[in-house]
Amino acid sequence: MRDRPDPTPKVRPRLVERPHMRIPRVRDIRRDIGVEYCLNAVVGLVFSITGPIAVTMAVGLAGGLSGEQLASWVCGIFLSAGLATLVMSLLYRQPLGFAWSIPGTVLLGPSLQHLGFAEVVGAFFVTGVLTLALGLSGLVRRAMSLIPTPIVMAMVAAVFLRFGVDIVDAGVREPVVVIPMIIAFMVLTALPAARIVPPVLCALAVGFAAVVVLGEFDVPTSGPVIAQPDFTPPAFTWAAQLELVVPLTLTVLVVQNGQGEAVLRQAGHAPPVTASAITSGAMSVLNACFGGVSACLTGPTNALLTASGERHRQYTAALVYALLCLVAALFAPLVTRFMLGMPEPYILALGGLAMLGALRQAFVSAFATRFTFGSLVAFIVTISGVDLLGVHAAFWGVLLGCGASRLLEPGDHRRPSSDSGEPDDG
Repeated sequence: MRDRPDPTPKVRPRLVERPHMRIPRVRDIRRDIGVEYCLNAVVGLVFSITGPIAVTMAVGLAGGLSGEQLASWVCGIFLSAGLATLVMSLLYRQPLGFAWSIPGTVLLGPSLQHLGFAEVVGAFFVTGVLTLALGLSGLVRRAMSLIPTPIVMAMVAAVFLRFGVDIVDAGVREPVVVIPMIIAFMVLTALPAARIVPPVLCALAVGFAAVVVLGEFDVPTSGPVIAQPDFTPPAFTWAAQLELVVPLTLTVLVVQNGQGEAVLRQAGHAPPVTASAITSGAMSVLNACFGGVSACLTGPTNALLTASGERHRQYTAALVYALLCLVAALFAPLVTRFMLGMPEPYILALGGLAMLGALRQAFVSAFATRFTFGSLVAFIVTISGVDLLGVHAAFWGVLLGCGASRLLEPGDHRRPSSDSGEPDDG
């Protein structure tokens, strides 16, 4: 007897994930927004315009960029971060915070020593187009579905560990500023008021007061206030393409977007992998027009946006963060001068305290149940900082962690589990 054909039609997964909720109306946003979410957004912006901007300025100045080129770079990366976050968070009604690639920025340091800036900008354009093409192909989602979430979270833990260590280093360098920040953070965390006021905001205020009293707040008053974008015509050379395009693309899609997606998944959200890759590619092209490095779905910022509050309301933190980024883009020279006027230990301590919750959750997720050996390998390789072939150590950590887990933990891969990181097909 012949088997009857299965009458159920096979549904092919959508290329781009479909939103599961309608776009929020104004009254929905007014109902869901609250002080807690606005404060998380402020902390997210403060984080973005302190350490990351300092890295950008240091790399650019070492590479011989002019003040106009740096101001244009900062304007572009904040503009793309604000636009991408606003559109994606509204469309998917969840926090999807975008920023720019800090490992990618660090990667540019040696390249700017022997490549012209126009050549680097040409590589930025090609990286954006390649990232966009890979997102549209659907390959990114299929590749990410093969990586167990605990291994990705071990990579995240290794990257975030630096923020925790920074608290100790900052406390040794500037105890009068940092120790009161730590005490204020711990005291408020232990009180019921922590449900209303984020403890890191209290640490921010206490530290700022200490900085002002000590007379260490030094902001230059001269210079432009409004951003003036400066377009650098790209030069497409084989030397720059071979040196930068592949490392930058892998850094965005695997290291940065992988972090962001893992952090959001641990917070209970379902980040759209393909849509995030497509958005990263499109915004990277926009950044290149300003002479800026590639855009990405950021891990640290999303950890801050989801640090507290009800999950279904956290998208409002991303919306406020997006609007603040757009304001920062408009006043990029002023904002940059203001934040770089703060002493470095204050910035390091503030970023570290803000990341403690995400760091703890990353360790728990990485080593609590399965794929523990692969997670350990990913953690060790990532924290080693070894950059092979110009590609960030976090990529090699995930790659070697998955390989070690497949070899030594085959049983964990055979058992069905949500730990595989399989994205929602929508």
